Amino acid sequence: MAKSSSLHVAPRESGWGVRKSGASRATSLHKTQEEAVTAGRELARKQRLELYIHGKDGRIREKHSYGGDPFPPKG
Repeated sequence: MAKSSSLHVAPRESGWGVRKSGASRATSLHKTQEEAVTAGRELARKQRLELYIHGKDGRIREKHSYGGDPFPPKG
């Protein structure tokens, strides 16, 4: 199985979820976005992944990288 390269914090029917890209189920579920972001950041740091934080409308509002960045950076 290929390693996923990102985590997403996104709204769910009842609260907020943290989900790896390509996964069909959430890694964790939370009552608030703040709790989900905290859990997502911790997991992204441990697994050296990118973290995408979605707003209530589902659109990406923030992106953070916790590893795997090319060095030197492109551009």
